[in-house]
Amino acid sequence: MRLGIVIMAAGKGTRLKSKRAKVLHEIGGRLLLSHVIAAAAQVVPPRDILVVVGHQAEAVQSAVRETGVRFVEQERQLGTGHAIQCAERETREYSHLIVLSGDVPLLRPETILALRDFHLREKAAMTILTAVPEDPAGYGRVLRKTPGEPEVLAIVEHKALNAEQAGTGEINSGIYAFERAALYSHIGRLQTDNAHRELYLTDMAEILAEAGERVVAIEAGQASEVLGANTIAEMMELDRELRMNLARRLMAEGVTIYRPETVILDAGVEVGPDTIIEPFVQLLGATRVGSDCRIRSYSVLENMTVGDHVLIQQSCVLEQSQVEKGAQIGPFAHLRPGSHLCENVHLGNFVETKKTRMGPGSKANHLTYLGDAQIGSGVNIGAGTITCNYDGVSKFPTVIGDRVFVGSDSALVAPVSIGEGAYIGAGSVITDDVPADALALGRARQTNKPDWAGNRRAQQEEARKRGGSS
Repeated sequence: MRLGIVIMAAGKGTRLKSKRAKVLHEIGGRLLLSHVIAAAAQVVPPRDILVVVGHQAEAVQSAVRETGVRFVEQERQLGTGHAIQCAERETREYSHLIVLSGDVPLLRPETILALRDFHLREKAAMTILTAVPEDPAGYGRVLRKTPGEPEVLAIVEHKALNAEQAGTGEINSGIYAFERAALYSHIGRLQTDNAHRELYLTDMAEILAEAGERVVAIEAGQASEVLGANTIAEMMELDRELRMNLARRLMAEGVTIYRPETVILDAGVEVGPDTIIEPFVQLLGATRVGSDCRIRSYSVLENMTVGDHVLIQQSCVLEQSQVEKGAQIGPFAHLRPGSHLCENVHLGNFVETKKTRMGPGSKANHLTYLGDAQIGSGVNIGAGTITCNYDGVSKFPTVIGDRVFVGSDSALVAPVSIGEGAYIGAGSVITDDVPADALALGRARQTNKPDWAGNRRAQQEEARKRGGSS
């Protein structure tokens, strides 16, 4: 038995009132279609997943091509049945097919596997995944031959329901398993005698049943995982549920999340046990946070790797960087892409880094910009220090050796290298390399003029008096 999965992703999603194809909208930090592909890829290899594209086909293909799936184009969108007809040639190598919708992002791999196993066990020509939501309005209903038994008579579209059928709470999810030979032997019997003049795949249930083929149904464990979204508001409900499900899973694994309804967690996020996440934190993309960390309120981490025992203070923004064990960051710090903080680094308030590596135990605690820099271990960067890495055309590196002390309000004009153990005097502008263990001073010699300030005040007072007497 060889199984293929076909994902229908050709529709426009008119009711979203959006220029983007429906499957290109996001929840949980991923495209709707990406969620479905990720679930399917845990059941079959990506090359056995075919995505039927139509509306904005090039954009959809570009968005998910890196997943390794294959594509079938439905040039004219004439319904779900027509979409599967378009995939006939590309599915010839499979004995069974599972058909998924590209806009059902909460579907779990376990549910796809349960559908597959039930389909094979029942030796069915068609197996329908159903659900019993609290409110079935708007969904087609599945009519079984006998209540409680697997065999199905037909699927009735919502608009065609009579009063008795509308009272049936079991809905059609639009997710199916087919024996491929039975499907394509009878798919030519689909008709367009409906309001939209389209070929509906749902009609295959009745067609196959009338042909004496076995059509069965299995109910999903959770109704929410088979629900799609036709409006932005409905999509945001799915987003809320997905993120809350992730929060519940993380809390079950030992993560403390205060006020989880305020925390934004993307689908790819991982957090170790005994980490504390305070309200209004955002963990985005493929962020990985270790154990025994604390992330304080209003911090945003995107595609970050964070080691164990890290403290991230309030209102930090960390992007595409790495933070190792024991580091302390913030408040109000900004790690731009390519930053790497080694063990026990301290990065304080209003410090920004970009493409910078700070060695173990180094610190920059106040009001500092470090860009395109390689900083050794045990380095102290004084308040107000900046690396001047850009000359208006190109970027240049700054290299700072171990145990360097950089005084406050210094400007290091790249390219420049500071040797191990060197000192930079406060307020210096450093334009040349500094040898190891040297003291570098890059400022004008101080001159004191005795009584200058007192004499100036006296002159100002005399001028005021002359002005008042005129």
